[in-house]
Amino acid sequence: MTSTSSALIASDRARMAELLEHAPDTESVASFTPGPGIAKLDVSFDIEKMREALQVALTRTDWGGPVDDGFGAFSLTRRPGVEVETPNDLSGLFYTRVDDTYEEVPREERVDEFAFTEFVPRFEDLYFKEVWQTLSQIAPLGRTRVLSKGLYNCNSWHRDPEPRLHVPIISNPGSLFVVNHHVTHLPADGSVYFTDTRGYHTALNGGESERVHLVAALPQSNPTA
Repeated sequence: MTSTSSALIASDRARMAELLEHAPDTESVASFTPGPGIAKLDVSFDIEKMREALQVALTRTDWGGPVDDGFGAFSLTRRPGVEVETPNDLSGLFYTRVDDTYEEVPREERVDEFAFTEFVPRFEDLYFKEVWQTLSQIAPLGRTRVLSKGLYNCNSWHRDPEPRLHVPIISNPGSLFVVNHHVTHLPADGSVYFTDTRGYHTALNGGESERVHLVAALPQSNPTA
């Protein structure tokens, strides 16, 4: 027999009745909702041209990661003249908490985002170049990559030394971005999203199709630790 008082049970019974009266919103979850650390910019791009550029780009490169295991990436920018990128170029320093001690630990090595100033030559003729040039007028850019997330997959819970700009190319309603405990969908309609990934965040794809974003780092003169 529980020792919980009858007054507490009665209070929760009344609250449960109130909660069950209100049906959840099942429509707005398929759209973008701004929140702490995430905002939509005014500029936008032609989504069909971005998808065409993606298809051509994939004939000229291999995903730099195991797409079947949930992750793939290729770079659109590089350090001038550096033709062979390192695995760290596709990921880089991040911080995470891995167990119930909640202690923060670093992973991988810091990347000099300011050094990635050259657009990869084999993609020069693609619409991605115009996107990169436009975004560069809004803010200095570091590494600019195309990142893929397989279905039913989630990134680690972590923080980066710098924020990011995201331009979704392929998405689905089950593809979500979580930053500073705010969760929202980023539609692939040509929009550009600022994500303050200096805060703890993750990206997940709970949908039945691949998620592909163009992601540009925003270099910081004094990056977070």
